[in-house]
Amino acid sequence: MPWFWLAGAIVLEVFATTSLKLSEGFTRLLPSIFVVVGYVGAFYMLSQTLNRGMPLGVAYGVWAALGVALLAVIGVVFLGESLTWIQVGGIAMVIAGVMALEMGGQH
Repeated sequence: MPWFWLAGAIVLEVFATTSLKLSEGFTRLLPSIFVVVGYVGAFYMLSQTLNRGMPLGVAYGVWAALGVALLAVIGVVFLGESLTWIQVGGIAMVIAGVMALEMGGQH
């Protein structure tokens, strides 16, 4: 069940961060509201993840790795940003590091 909460935290954090870009420095009201609501919801769901027994390092690592990967894809697909192969490789290494963290904790 902690994975459900973590997935929700990641989705809300990605939503909030994308809204932060769209808020144009908090000059646009609706995206600015989405930023606040999204981050509050994301941290609440992350707290529920930890409360249900997921180790902090694993939870935060998965959150960070998937968040970075999803935001990079959103930037390319929806915001007209670009990625170099070096950046793609860096994202892959972050994800691989989180997987190593998760697998290293299993007995």
